[in-house]
Amino acid sequence: MASFKFPSLEGIGEGGNQKELLPPPLASLIKGEKIVFDENQKPRLLRQGASLSMFKDRIIMPTQAKITQKGHERKVVFFGCPLDSDEKDDSIQEKLSINGPSGENDDPYSFIMELIRQEVDSEFWEEKGSIDVPGWLRPVPLDKENIIVDNFVAFIDDDGCRRYAEMVGEIVGNIFPNIPCMLAIDHSLTGGAFRRLVELYSPEDISLIVLDSHLDALPISILSGAIQYDIETNPNSVYDRNDPFIRDRPESYNASSFLYHLLEEEVVEPGNMYVIGISDYPPKRSFRIKDQRIKRYVGLYSGLRKKGVRIVTKKDLLVNPSTIRTVFRQIETPYVYISIDMDIGARNAMEGVRFRNWQGLNERQIYRIVDNLCDLLSGQIQIAGMDLTEINPRRAGLSYPSGYDRTYRIAANLIRKLVFGLDEG
Repeated sequence: MASFKFPSLEGIGEGGNQKELLPPPLASLIKGEKIVFDENQKPRLLRQGASLSMFKDRIIMPTQAKITQKGHERKVVFFGCPLDSDEKDDSIQEKLSINGPSGENDDPYSFIMELIRQEVDSEFWEEKGSIDVPGWLRPVPLDKENIIVDNFVAFIDDDGCRRYAEMVGEIVGNIFPNIPCMLAIDHSLTGGAFRRLVELYSPEDISLIVLDSHLDALPISILSGAIQYDIETNPNSVYDRNDPFIRDRPESYNASSFLYHLLEEEVVEPGNMYVIGISDYPPKRSFRIKDQRIKRYVGLYSGLRKKGVRIVTKKDLLVNPSTIRTVFRQIETPYVYISIDMDIGARNAMEGVRFRNWQGLNERQIYRIVDNLCDLLSGQIQIAGMDLTEINPRRAGLSYPSGYDRTYRIAANLIRKLVFGLDEG
C-alpha cells in the first residue's frame, strides 16, 4: 500500500523485477478443505470433512438481535489468511531480522480469536481456521532464502493477490448466508470477499464501507508516475532513478489498487463505496502542479469523488466529528460490508500494523466511527460481512515506550461492537 506524500513519496519498495521468477502454486487451504482448479485455472475451494473444532467457553451473551436474514438467525463465521506479500524493502528487512517459528504464532487470526473465544458465547459464532500460506509469504517466514524483493515483485506482478482474493471469495460463498468475518493481513483480500457477496446479493443491495488511512485505489502506472516525478524534482527523494522496480509494472490487483479494480470491473457502484479516515488525500497545492504525472495522480482522487465515491478524510473527521453521522445516513442499500484496515490507527491507537507512514486516529476516535456504524446497523440496514486487515504480527502485542500495543485488543473490540453489540473489553 503505497501513497504519495508531498513533497516526498512513501514507497513501494526497492530492487529489480525478475518476472521470470513465478510464485509457487497455491498450496493453501483451510484445514478440512481442499483447493481444486477449474478449466480457467482459478482456485476453487471444496469442503472436505468437518471444520475446526469449536471452543465451548460461554461467558458473554451478545445483545445485538439484528443478525437475521429472511427471518432466520445468522451466525458470525470467522476465518483468516496470513498472506503478507509486501514488497517494500523495510518490510523485507524486518522479516529477515526476526527469529521465530512460522505458523500460528504469526497469524493475527490466532491472537484475535483467543480473545473472542474467551469473551463471546460460542452459540453465536463459528470458526473455520486460516488459509495455509506458503512459508515465504507469511509475516514470519519459514524459508528466508526466498525473502528477496524480486520474489515479492514477481508474485504481485503475476496477480498473486487476486488469486488469494478469489480463494477468499470461495470461502465466503460457503459461509453464506451466515456472516463472514475475515481476519487477515493483506487488504486486497477484501475484494474477494466483497465480490462474492455482491454475486450473492446484487450490486444495488450492498455498500462497501472502508476504514483506512490510505485510498487503496491507486493503479501502479499512476503511482509509478508520481514516484518518477518525485525523483526528478525532490533532492531528498527516497527513490533511486535507476531502480527498474518503478517502471513498466503491469496493472496488478494488490493492496494499493484493489478498490480501483472493484470500481473498474463494476463490482461496486461508486455511490455505494464509502472510504473513511484517509490521510493521503492530496493537499490543495498539489492540484496546481502542471506535470501530467501529478495531474493524473491528484485527478484520480478528485475523479472518484465526482463519480460518487464518498471519501471522508482524517482531517474531515477531526474538524467536524458529526460528518461521519451525516455520511452514513446517505447509505440506502439494505446491506453493508465493513472493511477495517487497522492502519486507521497507525502510530496513535496502535503500533502493530503494516503501513505506518501516516499517523492515524486514536482509539476513542476509531470507536466513535464504529459507534455510528452500530447506530446504522440498529435500523433497517444489515451487515453482510466484515474484515480486519493490515495487522503486522511482527509488531503487534509488543511493549513500546508509549506502552503495550493494543492492536489485537482493539481488533477484538471492533468485532464485539459491530457484530455482537457488546462494549469494549
